[in-house]
Amino acid sequence: MPEDDRPELLVKLHERRLHHQQRGRLHRAAIVALGFFLIMIGIVMSGPGVPGPGIATILVGLTFLALEFDRAERLLERAIRWADVAKDRAEQSTRRERALSAAAGLLALAAVVAAVLLWDIPLLPV
Repeated sequence: MPEDDRPELLVKLHERRLHHQQRGRLHRAAIVALGFFLIMIGIVMSGPGVPGPGIATILVGLTFLALEFDRAERLLERAIRWADVAKDRAEQSTRRERALSAAAGLLALAAVVAAVLLWDIPLLPV
């Protein structure tokens, strides 16, 4: 992909990685440790019954690791490109498609509320 077509986040990531490579070993090791810690916390938060933004935390940890490791940078690039394509598709959607999506979401929410009320499903684990 040409430099002009890259999402802005990828350009910024590359610039920060170049700056990061000039830092001391202790600082770089701390960044790696923080990245691994955030990924582990994100994995825990992604589990059932655990509140929190697990996927977002994993992506933040991956961002820290991408400063040091090529593989993490490639994974983050793939996620950024996927999000950029999804954003473009959402912007190009018609008013009818957005209305149908909103209606489907409301129907799903109504179904969950009805199931909770009809089947006496506890909202909080006892």
